[in-house]
Amino acid sequence: MQPSQAELDYARVEQAIEYIASHVSQQPSLDDMAAHVHLSPFHFTRLFTRWAGTSPQRFLRYLTKEYARRVLLESGDVLAATYRAGLSGPSRLHDLFVTYEAMTPAEYRAQAAGLTIRYGFQTTPFGECLLSLTDRGICGLTFQAATQREAALAELRAAWPGATLQAAEAETAAVATQLFATPPAPGKPLPLLLKGTNFQIKVWEALLRIPAGMVVSYRHLAAAIGQPGASQAVGGAVGANHIGYLIPCHRVIQQHGGPGGYRWGSARKQALLGWEAVRAGQADGKVHE
Repeated sequence: MQPSQAELDYARVEQAIEYIASHVSQQPSLDDMAAHVHLSPFHFTRLFTRWAGTSPQRFLRYLTKEYARRVLLESGDVLAATYRAGLSGPSRLHDLFVTYEAMTPAEYRAQAAGLTIRYGFQTTPFGECLLSLTDRGICGLTFQAATQREAALAELRAAWPGATLQAAEAETAAVATQLFATPPAPGKPLPLLLKGTNFQIKVWEALLRIPAGMVVSYRHLAAAIGQPGASQAVGGAVGANHIGYLIPCHRVIQQHGGPGGYRWGSARKQALLGWEAVRAGQADGKVHE
């Protein structure tokens, strides 16, 4: 299967982000970035700006630890405030996702027997995703290359061993369009179906309260759920998240400002963070430097 133009564009942008992230300390020039992805500076800038909404040079500044540390300092109190106030916020993508359900203990023990999961592989601004839906809500969103589809499906089957899987390209395409619309598409809330331990679900709830364009540390997240000494356990719960992008585990970074790990690749994590930082700046009328 031939990749779409959007997938090809993201692959090239991802390659550029990997290069930028690994050369931040050297502050590479536009010519250096363009040469790395075998494009002229003009064509590279046009491609990158179309994808990110900002220039490669400004995006580079979003990836610096200095920027991350500054946002981290701002976000600690933001997370505490939003955690107390609830899920809603005036400029958040996740205003669409204000409802969720967790599986009952009995359903969890039954490993989703009798559940039907409709799935489809869809193009997103961050590469292809496998989007999984149930009658109760979105139960999975994972990123993978087109060559990794069988492995992604195997992982979905392993996560929901008692469920029946049905291909549903048209239905998942409509949901993906709503999820990744810029600006966010209006519509009724799209619920999430969460399957995890009580602790994991508590951490995922806290992740949903982190505003777009902000980041928090594992320590901040642990404190927000009332377990300040559980940073390592929180990290495990963050890594177990199976609904990428919507439950924004990419917004958790290291205390010193480094991006930290991400189950779908560090370049994709930085792409998500930079993309959100750009849009947060556009939404509040500020130019974040």
